[in-house]
Amino acid sequence: MQKRLIVFDMDGTLVDSSMTIAGAINYVRKNLYLPPMEPQKIIEKINDHTLNPALHFYGTDRFKKDHERWFSEYYSRYHTQELRLYDGVGDMLTALKARGAKLAVATNAYRISTIESLSHLGILDLFDTVACYDDVARGKPHPDMLLHILEHLDMHSKEAIFIGDGSRDAMAAKEASVDFWMVNWGFSDHSEALESVDALHHKVLQVFE
Repeated sequence: MQKRLIVFDMDGTLVDSSMTIAGAINYVRKNLYLPPMEPQKIIEKINDHTLNPALHFYGTDRFKKDHERWFSEYYSRYHTQELRLYDGVGDMLTALKARGAKLAVATNAYRISTIESLSHLGILDLFDTVACYDDVARGKPHPDMLLHILEHLDMHSKEAIFIGDGSRDAMAAKEASVDFWMVNWGFSDHSEALESVDALHHKVLQVFE
């Protein structure tokens, strides 16, 4: 079946948000009277599907409304200073749109933070839909976001490719029966992954020739 939809993870795939994520998590920890974590240690664990992130970062079994509020407060305050697109991402998305591709984002970030980020970076309008952590019952590694996107766009899983930088992304794609491509410039380190945005740009445009 012809590919028509490209779904992207956001953090670590399209957007270098490492400073903002680490700062936001430490801001939540500060409000919980927990000591700060080393930023690099935070980033190393962001995509670790073997741990419960709420427990690891905040010492509780699940994320709570206050966690979302504090995280979003930090994101809103600092995203314009700390976020950047990986080099070549804007050109790639524009080229895909020109070829007639449907584009989407599936991210474990909250919707408020996601919309602020993509708007600030000037790419929000390139996407046909965005699915966030608080849009579905379960975030990645569960398939809910991808299934939500497919239903919203009325598309079959075989028409889609999901591109991300972590094992949570890979697991979500497998459960949704969506083809998956791993990239290697984000928050994880993988063998047999695409090594640059230029390599991804070349490969993904071949699908739409």
